[in-house]
Amino acid sequence: MKDKHFADTNVLLYLLSQDSQKADAAEAILNTGVTISVQVLNETTQILRRKVKLSWSEAHEFLGLIQSLCRVTPLTLQTHIKGLELAERYQFSVYDSMIVAAALLADCQILYSEDMQHGLLVEGRLLIQNPFSKSS
Repeated sequence: MKDKHFADTNVLLYLLSQDSQKADAAEAILNTGVTISVQVLNETTQILRRKVKLSWSEAHEFLGLIQSLCRVTPLTLQTHIKGLELAERYQFSVYDSMIVAAALLADCQILYSEDMQHGLLVEGRLLIQNPFSKSS
């Protein structure tokens, strides 16, 4: 069975990076059909509008592209409960723990994130990998 991978918000945003190595790495990840959560879409939208300064039309276009490339999991009460358990156990931020919970509930084996601890194995089955580090 093929491993399932999950992408954090920063992976999506690197598609827009001026750093061609990071943009290429992000594109390669997204072209594999990774999973994301609605939270990742929400966080991406916030950054596209506030920091990147995209118009609503441009943001919708970018998000539509992302949705065409990724499987999207919903936010559920189960995600929230699992996320709180993970935040307490692993000392993740609440937002990071919700992403980790969504990845676990989607039965993913790898979570790509630049913001979390590279190499951490969560619950013995989800490996966090920084696809932008020199060691990955």
